[in-house]
Amino acid sequence: MNWLKRRDNQIIAVIAVLMGILFVRLFVLTVLEHEKWTIAADNNDMRTIYTMAPRGEIFDRYGRLLAGNLPSFTVQFSRGNMGDRDLNASAAKIIEILEGNGERYTDNLPIIYEGGVFEYVYQREIDEWLAAQGMPAGFSAEQAFDEIRRRNNISEELDQYSAQIELHTVYGIMPPISVRNMVYTKDIEKDGFLGRYKLSKDTPAIDAFIAIRSFYGIDDSLSAEDARKIMTLRHELSLLGYRQFVPASIATNISDNTVVQIEEMGNALKGISVVTESIRYYPNDSSASHVLGYMGKISESQKERYVDELGYRPTDLIGQDGIEKSMEEAMKGKDGIKEVQVNSRGELVSVISEEVAEKGKDIYLTIDIEFQKKVEGILSKGLKALQEGVAFESEWGSYKYREAQPNANVGCVVVLDVRNGEPLAIANEPGFDPNQFSTGISNEAWNALQSQNPRDLLAPLPLYNVAARTAVQPGSTFKMITAIAALESGLDPKTRLYDGGRVRFGNRYYNCLLYTTNGGSHGNVDLYKALEVSCNYYFYDIATGMDYAKNRPLSYHGNINIDKITSYARQFGLGMETGIELTETAMGVPTAETKVALQKALLQRHLLDNAEEYFIPSVISDKELLMKNIKEIVGWTEENPSRGTLIERLGGVGIKEELISRVADTCKSTYYNFAQWTTGDELNISIGQGENAYTPIQMANYIATLGNGGYRNNVSLIRAMEGEGLIEKKPAVKVELSDDKYLEDVIEGMKRVVNGSSGSLRSAFAGFPAPVAAKTGTAQKSGKIQPPDEVEYIKEHLKGIDPSLEWEGVEAEMNRLLTLYPHIYTSESRAVRKAVMNLTSYSVGQIETRIDQYKDSYKPFAWVVALAPADDPHIAVAVLIFQGDTSLNAAPIAKEVIAEYLELGKQYEDFSLETRTE
Repeated sequence: MNWLKRRDNQIIAVIAVLMGILFVRLFVLTVLEHEKWTIAADNNDMRTIYTMAPRGEIFDRYGRLLAGNLPSFTVQFSRGNMGDRDLNASAAKIIEILEGNGERYTDNLPIIYEGGVFEYVYQREIDEWLAAQGMPAGFSAEQAFDEIRRRNNISEELDQYSAQIELHTVYGIMPPISVRNMVYTKDIEKDGFLGRYKLSKDTPAIDAFIAIRSFYGIDDSLSAEDARKIMTLRHELSLLGYRQFVPASIATNISDNTVVQIEEMGNALKGISVVTESIRYYPNDSSASHVLGYMGKISESQKERYVDELGYRPTDLIGQDGIEKSMEEAMKGKDGIKEVQVNSRGELVSVISEEVAEKGKDIYLTIDIEFQKKVEGILSKGLKALQEGVAFESEWGSYKYREAQPNANVGCVVVLDVRNGEPLAIANEPGFDPNQFSTGISNEAWNALQSQNPRDLLAPLPLYNVAARTAVQPGSTFKMITAIAALESGLDPKTRLYDGGRVRFGNRYYNCLLYTTNGGSHGNVDLYKALEVSCNYYFYDIATGMDYAKNRPLSYHGNINIDKITSYARQFGLGMETGIELTETAMGVPTAETKVALQKALLQRHLLDNAEEYFIPSVISDKELLMKNIKEIVGWTEENPSRGTLIERLGGVGIKEELISRVADTCKSTYYNFAQWTTGDELNISIGQGENAYTPIQMANYIATLGNGGYRNNVSLIRAMEGEGLIEKKPAVKVELSDDKYLEDVIEGMKRVVNGSSGSLRSAFAGFPAPVAAKTGTAQKSGKIQPPDEVEYIKEHLKGIDPSLEWEGVEAEMNRLLTLYPHIYTSESRAVRKAVMNLTSYSVGQIETRIDQYKDSYKPFAWVVALAPADDPHIAVAVLIFQGDTSLNAAPIAKEVIAEYLELGKQYEDFSLETRTE
């Protein structure tokens, strides 16, 4: 054994022993214990199964389902520890199954391949949006945003963030623009998409496709179409980021046949699983759609909150509007996670661990869905009859509309419980079916829900909640506020004041409607009669404490002014957020500051619209200098300099020398002088005109406050919540009144509107079996209804506008303006109008009239507000019709709604909400 003494032989011996041990162990494992370890190998595939928690359901006040969940089979794809080869094979196989069975699967890959051409969807969507807005292709986000601001007279005093909020909440306009960086949101999404694959922002679509295909290791032999299909599923997995065991939902609501096929393939579909989830279901279709809202994908701007902070999956759907949005976190629930072991056939071997999904909380609303449906039907019926100019048929008395109003296609009805402010019905026309959003809405369906004419500010917007977000002048429905302020100042409601027809201040007259109509007068009227006949002149008197007919002050014991009137408007909730769990508009009450801001916005728009005419070439060619000079002129509004001072200044800001006097006169007489708070403003505001702007929900709550003894309730749609029972309401706020009898005085006047000998609603409510207190209001809407395409409009009517002009010349001038001054002429619509004005021999005033002669004028808003029953009010009703022409046209709708409530209000009393929500 001497050979073991050598070091190298010792090493050889050790190796030999170890090899022998290894050989013996290998023999044991592969021969003696073969069956044992084969079974173990078959059983060592681990899977993580995620179960989405059922969303909390929504019920009406009587427990009837409004938004529920339907069971659905969902295909999930998880990458786990698989490599590209296995992932791509599973993706190709599951797509083959899904397509073979006609199933829809998720396709969010933003590179499309059509006709042999690769293209990003982002730019296509931007171009489509610009075209729909009548803006040139290639417009920057900043240019587009500025144009939208100008169209809607958004004050330049507002920064870009505040302007965006006003566009969204007041006008229902959501431009796809990030104002933080002033870029299109689609460009941000594109940058994020390319950044995910470490590609530069300017990578062409075809190069991005090739790079991503290579990144995922997709077989070069596959066609571009087949490769893209695999890429769509791989892209869904990439959206989950670092969470490799979190699955992506790639197909929802699949058929039983598809489920069977997937299950039969077992482990051949690695990473693929079928789970039972729920999809949102709205059994009443479009009923209460603006109350309920809708579901939608988490946007880029929402990911920080929902994905990063709250742990949502990037592919989850969340509430995007209505109760679905405001109660999102309560209804979300907690998703379930199950760790399981399966064999090679995909069969369950054991459950390692499990966290059961926890359903979200159920919500019970205050609305009565059966009453809601009735109200929606009444509103739809009334608008249709008004559009056609036919009778509104009713068992309570038919009403014949005097004239067809074809543009009266938008309206709303709000019904509140006077006693507690609970909404019983909120109906908007048009509406939408939230079921379209349950599994993700298509682009085609989404576009169908947008305005078909963005240039028409009153065009129907199905997704827009008119009741909560449209703030317009209330017209004469505001007069009860003025009356309350006057009564508090010492007005005797029985004092009769003479209606002198009109009041003059400066060069302007403020008329009573009867005087405007036929030069007549209401004669001597007291408060009750003034409300009955809606006498403007009487309210001019009491709002200023002056008997204008006799030119002497009224015997008030306290002062009255605009501040006192608007103070009571606030106390009754006008211009203020109501507390409702919906996105709502609150414009505040009129102030001197808001009037100045409005005049500034109008002046800036006027100067920009006429920049080429007013300013010297060196100014209009420089966007920054032009805007600086315009803002300087606008900035003189509060100062209101003398004409001489203004003329001196205008030469220094680039106004053409020959136009300085004209521009000075325009600025001073049309804008500066009207920016100051005057007695005329007080008169307008006292009758609900001027800068008053309130939503139908605010109006209904104001009327409810009149009817319940002066207690302004917080308006809330949430009546109860699972696990919490009935929700405790915020305490009502008492209006500051020295004598509650003042409320009785104004309600008495409202009663006479319905049953008085000259009441404006006497004929509409004739024979109605229940006492009603109401008030009508007509609010003017100035301007013309713009056609979808101004270029086509002018091309069609050019010979009628100016027979001397030829379209070729107008088109050439339009293109010149768009090329030279894109910062001024931000759309073809603006440029073509200016082109005609530049080429015509007519004066500015004449050609503006001739251009618009073929366009319809906007008709007034029609309001009716009511309390019923008048002697013991249970409900407050507010009806608003866009372009309703006259307030009387809203009356049949209000009457029918009241009748339906009186019939349905006592049903379902046996339902125990407390039991259901414990």
